[in-house]
Formats: sequence, structure tokens, C-alpha cells
Amino acid sequence: MLTVLVFDADETLLDLRPAVTGGLVAVLKEMRRLTPAAAEVSLADLESDWGAVFGAMSAAPVQEIRRAALARSLARAGLAERLDELAALFFARRFALTRPYADVLPALATLRRQFRLGYATNGNSRAERCGLAGEFAFELYAHENGLPKKPAPEFYAAVVASVGVPPARIVYVGDSPEHDVVAPQRAGLRAVWLNRGGLPRPSGLSPDAEVSTLAELPDALNSLDPT
Repeated sequence: MLTVLVFDADETLLDLRPAVTGGLVAVLKEMRRLTPAAAEVSLADLESDWGAVFGAMSAAPVQEIRRAALARSLARAGLAERLDELAALFFARRFALTRPYADVLPALATLRRQFRLGYATNGNSRAERCGLAGEFAFELYAHENGLPKKPAPEFYAAVVASVGVPPARIVYVGDSPEHDVVAPQRAGLRAVWLNRGGLPRPSGLSPDAEVSTLAELPDALNSLDPT
């Protein structure tokens, strides 16, 4: 029978995008206070700098990628030497604004009656800093103790090792078709795709279930073949 339910963090449990935007707005405001040259820098520029560095750094810790993106942004206004200061500003604002989606806490309360709950993420959204303190029996973060990021098989092996049950008794829930469906299924776990945006299902993707909100998850799990 299914006994363990493990969640991705960002864009699954946590509404990250408004928080990241808020952090970047705070950085841009401070840049403009520090130098007139920042008047020519836009929020769109700061957002695009993440994409410009992500490809080459995708395996790196998220905090390092963000610092590299901010370094690129600050260089636009000749503020490279202020990286530590403005990175601290970004992360403080980002965490202050990061909160669960409205459906999360009620769903976790319901699911906890039937499942052991876990939290396993590539990102740096610490549960205790994002309104999820005490919600999980275990938490796993990529790059802690050498753990590689999803979709590395070692990530899902660490999930299995954390709970001590066979992979087929574990369900992974997340928003990424590759990281949260294909890769965990390859590792022997069950997988539920949380498709909040109503996106078309990618060709070849076969989640064990698909839901649009976590309110649908209890029924979806109860409908799964327990074998």
C-alpha cells in the first residue's frame, strides 16, 4: 500500500514567483538609490539575467545561481562591488514573501492522517522560512551532504533511504514533468503531476495521476492502484 507522500517545494507547495519578483524589485530600488546609472536598468533586465546564467549553472546550488544573476544585474549599473549587500537584500525579501498556496495547509492536514509526509527540493526554500515549519516528517535539500539535484537518480534514492520503505510505496508530487514525474517513476516511485496552470500534457508523459490543485490530491491518491 502507499504510505509516504513526498512534495516538491517551489511552484508546488510554494508560490515562489511573486516572492522572487518582490526580491528583485527591492534590489532594483536600492540600485537606483545608489547610482543614477541604474535608471536605465529595468525589472525585465533583472529577470532576464537569471535565464542568462541558468543554463551554464543549472547543476549548481540555487543560491549560487541567484548570486551570479545578481552579479550580472549589478554590473549593468557599475555596482558589482555591492553584490554581498544586495544579495542579502534579495534573499531577505524573497523569503519574507514566500508563502504556501492557499490549498496547501488544508491538504497537508488531511493527507497527514493517511500518509507520512516529506519535502524534497532542488531549491533553497527552507520549509521553516516559508510558512511550512513542522509540516513534514523529513526534509531533503539538494546540495546538502553532497546530494545532487533532481533529476539525478541519487536524489530519489535519498528519498527512499529517508523513509525506509520500498519505492513503490512512495508517491512524489510536483509541478515539473521531468523532475517530479519522469525521474521519480524511473526510480520506482509513483508520481502525481500537479498541473496548476492547466497545461497540455507533454507527449509521452504518463503520471500515475494528474491534479490541478492539492484539494484534488486525496481523491486522486485513493484511486491509485495500491500495487
